Amino acid sequence: MRRFPLLFCLLALAACQPKVVRINTPQGTLCLEPIAEDAIRVRMTPEGAPELGELIFTEKVKAPKYTVERNGGDVIVRTAKMSAVWYSEAQALSFLDADDNLLLRENGHSVAPAEVQGEPAWAASARFDSPAGEHLYGTGQFQDGYLDIRGLTRRLTQVNTQIALPMVLSSRGWGLLWHNYGLTDFNPADHSLALTEAKQDGGSVTVNATGTAGNRREMRFFRTFTGEIELPEDGEYALLLDVGRDMARRQYLAVDGEPLIDISNTWLPPTAAVKAQLSAGRHRLVVQGTFGDAPVVYWRAVTDETVFSSPVAPGLDYVVFAGDADAVMHSFRSLAGHVPALPDWIFRYIHCRERFDTQDELLTVARRLHAEQIPVGTVVQDWQWWGKYGWNAMQFDEDKYPDPKAMTDELHAMDQHLMLSVWSRIGRDSELGKEVEAQGYYIEGTEWVDFFQPDAAAFYWKNFSEKLLPTGIDAWWQDATEPENDDLKGRRIGPDQIPGEWYRNVYPLHVIRTVFEGLRRDQPDRLPVILTRSAFPGIQRYGAVTWSGDVGNDWDALRRQLAGGLGQMAAGLPWWTYDAGGFFRPGNQYSDADYQERMIRWIQAAVWLPFMRVHGYQSRTEPWEYSPETERLYKAAVAQREALLPYITEQAARVWEEDYTLMRPLVFDFPQDEAALQQNCEWMFGPDYLVCPVTEGGVSSWTVYLPENEAGWEDIRTGAHLAGGQYAVVPVDLEAIPVFRKQ
Repeated sequence: MRRFPLLFCLLALAACQPKVVRINTPQGTLCLEPIAEDAIRVRMTPEGAPELGELIFTEKVKAPKYTVERNGGDVIVRTAKMSAVWYSEAQALSFLDADDNLLLRENGHSVAPAEVQGEPAWAASARFDSPAGEHLYGTGQFQDGYLDIRGLTRRLTQVNTQIALPMVLSSRGWGLLWHNYGLTDFNPADHSLALTEAKQDGGSVTVNATGTAGNRREMRFFRTFTGEIELPEDGEYALLLDVGRDMARRQYLAVDGEPLIDISNTWLPPTAAVKAQLSAGRHRLVVQGTFGDAPVVYWRAVTDETVFSSPVAPGLDYVVFAGDADAVMHSFRSLAGHVPALPDWIFRYIHCRERFDTQDELLTVARRLHAEQIPVGTVVQDWQWWGKYGWNAMQFDEDKYPDPKAMTDELHAMDQHLMLSVWSRIGRDSELGKEVEAQGYYIEGTEWVDFFQPDAAAFYWKNFSEKLLPTGIDAWWQDATEPENDDLKGRRIGPDQIPGEWYRNVYPLHVIRTVFEGLRRDQPDRLPVILTRSAFPGIQRYGAVTWSGDVGNDWDALRRQLAGGLGQMAAGLPWWTYDAGGFFRPGNQYSDADYQERMIRWIQAAVWLPFMRVHGYQSRTEPWEYSPETERLYKAAVAQREALLPYITEQAARVWEEDYTLMRPLVFDFPQDEAALQQNCEWMFGPDYLVCPVTEGGVSSWTVYLPENEAGWEDIRTGAHLAGGQYAVVPVDLEAIPVFRKQ
C-alpha cells in the first residue's frame, strides 16, 4: 500500500482506532467504527489506496463501549446513544438513535478506480435518504443565498468568498461529516450542457480589481452563451452554473427568459447554484459572462435523496453524528479539536480599510477614533506594508512605516490593538522569495509556500517569528489561504510531489496550524488571534476566525453573506464575520445616500455577528467620511456593540468551554418549528437575542418571524411584547434593526 507523508505528523491516534467491525460486501470490506457514543465512522478502503494521515480527528478521546449483534448477514453496532445497522440484502446502512428511531438511511455507496494527474486514484460516493420535510444546513460559506440546502447542488472548492466544509446538519437530529480532503460534490448533477457563445458582443467595462499582484484596473468584455435542455417531467430541479474558469466575473443564468441567477462582482466563485420549478419539455438557457468563460450548466431533478461524491478519494469515509445541533457540535469538536480561548478585546469593534498607506496615516485615524471616544478594539493594517521589499517580504518598508513597534505601542496606549495582513504567498522577486525558491519551498508554478512540506512551513514561521513578532502586533490576518483561485488543482505538493487533488481543500488548515502553533510556542503569554479567508474542518482548534471575502455591497450581497455565515455555523466552525459595508463599494460612496443606507444596515447587522468588522476596497471607512446622519448612526452601532461586550464575552467563553455556537441558525434552538427552519437571514445570538436584519432599502416596516416560545419575545427597541410562533410586521427606522429578547 502506497503511503503518502503524514504532512505535519497529524497521526491517526490510537484513541480513534477501537476494534473496528468489519463486514464483507461485494464491493469490499466495510468498516464500522464507533468513535464516540454519538458518532460512528464508516470506511471502505480499496487495496493500494494511499494513507493520507488523519487531519480532522486529532483529539485523544476514549473509545466508547459498544456491542455487535449479527443476524444472518445483518449487523447491528450499538453504542449508548446510537446504532448503525447493515442490511445485507439491501447492501446499505441505517443509523438509529438510542430509542431505535430511524435517523438516516444510506441507500448505497461506491468506490471506483479513477485517475489524477496520470496516477491511479479512486472516486467515492454515498447516497442517503432525505425525506420530505427534512431541512439540511452546512457545507460551509457559499454565495448562492441558500441556508437550507436540501436538494441543492454544490461543488465544494476553496476560493475567495467560498469556504468548503464537507459537513451537514439535519433538522431530524443528525449530522454528517464527509471525511475527504479533496473536492467534494454535494448532490452532483446527472446531466450537463456546454453552452455555445452567441455571435453578438455584449460590450465591455473597466473595473478596479484586486489580485495576487495588488490593485489594478481590468477591462472585461461581456459575452452571451446559449443552449437548450429537455426535461422529462414537471418538478423541482437543481441547476449548477460553472463558468469554466477559476473565478467568475459574472454569474447569470436565465431559463426561458427568467433570470434564476444574477450576481455581478469583481470576483465570484466559479460555480453558482439554484433550485427552480420547471415543466417537462425544452427550455432555453442563456448565460451572460465575460471573455474567457466556457460555461457549463449541470442539472438534476430534486429527489428525496442526498448525495456526497468525491472524484479523488482514498476510499469511502464518512461519520454520522446523532443528536440535536448542539450535541453534534460538541461531539465533532471533541473529536476534531475544541476551540481555544480568545482575548476579550477582539470581540470589540474592528476598524479596517483598504488600506492605510503609512504609519502616520494609520495613527492619525486611530488618534481621532480615540479622541472622539469611538470604542475601537482593533485597527487593521491591510496589505502592501512591505512596499519596496516585495510581496509579503515579512519586512515593513521603513520609508512608510519607520517604527512599527512605536506604532503598536501608541495604539496600546489608546486601548487599541493592531492586526496585520500577512499572506502565505511570498513574491519571488523579494529577497525572502529568492530564499524560498532556492530551498524548493514553493508550490510548483506559483508563489504560494508549500505548507505540505514541513521544512517549508518551518521556514515560513521562522521568518514570521523573527521579523514580525518583535513589533508587538496583536493579531494576524492570514489572507488568501485557499490558496487563491483553487490553486492546488493540477499542482504537485509536499516533499514527494504528490498530486494536489488529494489535499485540494486543506491548504488553509496547514497554514493556520503553522501560525497558531508558532504563536503558542513563541508567545506563550498571549492568546493567538488569527483571521483567515478560508478554512476546513478541524481549523477551529487553531482559533481561526473567517470572513466572507471580497464581496459586493448591494442588498442581495448582504442577504447572501448572512445565509453563508449561518451555513458555516452549521458545519462546525463558530467564528465568522464579513466586510460590513461590502468590500467593493461605489465610487461615490461618500455622497450616495442609497449606498449609505445599505452600509448602515450592514453595520447594524454586524453588531450581532461573532465579530464586528468594517472594511472597504480603496476606501476611507471612518464614520466622519460620510454624511452627519450616517456618521451618527455608524457611531451608535459601534456603541451598541461595546455595550453588548459583557454578554458577548460571556457567551463566547461558552464556545471554548462548552462547544457552544454563538451565531445560531434557528435549527439549533427551534428544530420543531417549521417556519423557523425556513428563515435564511434570522439567527439567535446566544440564548437571549433573535436578530432580524433589514435587507431592503427605503422601508418603514419589516416582516419578522418570531419562533415558537411560550413566554414570547420583547422588542429591545420599543419594549413591546409579541407572541411567539407568528410572523409579525414591525415598524423600522434607520436607528436600529429589529432584535428581540427571548422571554
